[in-house]
Amino acid sequence: MAIRHWSISAAIIAVLTGSLLTLVHFETPPAHAKAVVSTGSYGSGTLGSWQGDNHVISSSTEVRHVVASDGVLLFGDSIAVQDGAALGRELGRSFAQYSWAGQPTSAAVDELAAWAATYGLPRRIVMAVGSNDIFDPPAFAAQVERALRIAGPDRTVFWVDVQVSRTDQPPAVQVADQRNSEWINLQLEQAQLQHPNLRVVHWAEFLAAHPERLSTDLRDGRHTTVPAGQDARNALILQAIRRG
Repeated sequence: MAIRHWSISAAIIAVLTGSLLTLVHFETPPAHAKAVVSTGSYGSGTLGSWQGDNHVISSSTEVRHVVASDGVLLFGDSIAVQDGAALGRELGRSFAQYSWAGQPTSAAVDELAAWAATYGLPRRIVMAVGSNDIFDPPAFAAQVERALRIAGPDRTVFWVDVQVSRTDQPPAVQVADQRNSEWINLQLEQAQLQHPNLRVVHWAEFLAAHPERLSTDLRDGRHTTVPAGQDARNALILQAIRRG
């Protein structure tokens, strides 16, 4: 569902809290599911330490080649750690990535800034981050603006929106995850209204339109299954890049 011309306000979030349950079907978590210790300020818990998590970082040689040949750079989280290589193969052109499981958008934008200063940037950048911002949704919009300032108006930024409702968490946390995902996605839609070079890749809307795929394309309410979910999400990214 793409919602435009809305401001992020307490009123909107209150409405979303009551209405988002109609968008997707929430699976009942297993009886042995482990509850989070704290639900944090926004109901989803708090972001844990991620610096020791799995990551995929292209070499400096690969990044320089992508910039020189005007290929595609990807900055992602754990979904991209799993799916990034397959996306690169599908693109069929020079490709490099900085994907780190658990990282919030702020960390990905830090690296975008570092790569811009060290290597420069190609005309196409994919940002596949935001899923880890459900723990602090209000911080997300500023990071989107920061990324767009770094990219500049002559580059196109393709940003994948988020769908998180972790099935290993209690029902109340699943609802908070979904509400916070939509909050993040609303901020992306708002940014797109202000930046003509921002393209939102509508992964969450795809799943909302095909609720039966929540169980086939997501293995835990967040990460994609392989190959079904990986193929579906990467196809949306490819379509966006090819449309330009």
